[in-house]
Amino acid sequence: MAMQSVRQRFFQIIRESDKKRFLSSQQIIDRDNKYGGIHFKPLPVVLTRGEGVYLWDVDGKRYLDFLAGFSTVNQGHSHPRLVKIMRDQVGKVTHTSRAFYSEPHGELGEYLTKLLGWDRFLPMNTGVEGGETAIKIARRWGYRVKKVQSNKATVVFAENNFWGRTLAALSASSDPNCYTDFGPYMPLFEKVPYNDLAALEKKFQENPNICAFMMEPVQGEAGVVVPSDGYLKGVRELCTKYNVLWIADEVQTGLGRTGTRLAIDHEGCRPDILILGKALSGGMYPVSGVLADDQIMLCLETGSHGSTFGGSPLGNRVALEAVKIIEEENLAENAKKLGKILKEELSKVPKDIATEFRGRGLLAGLIIKKEFAEGWDICLKLRDAGLLTRPAHGQIIRISPPLTITEGQLREGINILTTVLKNYK
Repeated sequence: MAMQSVRQRFFQIIRESDKKRFLSSQQIIDRDNKYGGIHFKPLPVVLTRGEGVYLWDVDGKRYLDFLAGFSTVNQGHSHPRLVKIMRDQVGKVTHTSRAFYSEPHGELGEYLTKLLGWDRFLPMNTGVEGGETAIKIARRWGYRVKKVQSNKATVVFAENNFWGRTLAALSASSDPNCYTDFGPYMPLFEKVPYNDLAALEKKFQENPNICAFMMEPVQGEAGVVVPSDGYLKGVRELCTKYNVLWIADEVQTGLGRTGTRLAIDHEGCRPDILILGKALSGGMYPVSGVLADDQIMLCLETGSHGSTFGGSPLGNRVALEAVKIIEEENLAENAKKLGKILKEELSKVPKDIATEFRGRGLLAGLIIKKEFAEGWDICLKLRDAGLLTRPAHGQIIRISPPLTITEGQLREGINILTTVLKNYK
């Protein structure tokens, strides 16, 4: 009897396993909706595999990925070098905490500082942690170097910024969807219009306690807003003039996405603190961090900052390989070349369908006219046609494929997009 009971239980487990393994797409979606949070609305497609610029769903259908995990998978899905380095490091040591030294920590720091031109690199995990870290450093610098009065250090942000959804990040937001009913908010966070040097200087003149100005060189989540030529240089000049730290949030724009190594390189500017994330991870393991020179970074002495997983051997090793791939495969140059084709082709879309194309490199957005269609509905049609992306602010079709995309693959995606728009009604 005991043996029979064991056998029955064994076959019951097998049957339950088979049921889970052969769930339909809708069953998987329903399970997510039943047991998960509803704070995000995924496009209804269930993905199971990725390679290069392609993704496959559970039914085996292949899609062109025109989102790249919100500009995270710049190196393409499952890049062989990243897969190998991940496997190798997992077999050695994955986590020690910063309680001890590990070889990959200094190796990544040395590589990034020499490549990008700052004295030090402080690794974290997520992009929003990079932003929080930069603000902590700036406040500490404000008190200890600029000599701002205690508890008066003010940080200014560009309106329509997006750098995450922590309480600090939403306190800097001007989007009601982000901050409503999450107060009270972080004090002494102020905002100025983006791409407006006069407003920025006025703010600096009014408040001598400003320690930092944080902004995105191209605003991503706001709808791929590219500033006027000279804006970044103007920001640098004003921050220098009023002794304010310039924090450049390059979590999305950094590491090749806009056609240069960094988006600030379009105007040859150097911020005081640079934030990296997303593509720094290659989509393999969360890695972010900030770069700054000694006078700024060393304001964080022992015990003033930390992270359990930030700077782990696994994260650092993956990040090092991720950046080397971008450099050695000339992915920034590819983004620059294909970005010109993207702009040229999508600027031809009739104005009664799309009112504007915005973009720099392979970070772009096509603004669909509200009277023509909802962005979400367009993305559903694109999914059916074999291309995946999502809308921003309802009407902006995001276009940010992996930077490994070829001209042929890009033109295939452009053809899918324009055909869907042409045949929508």
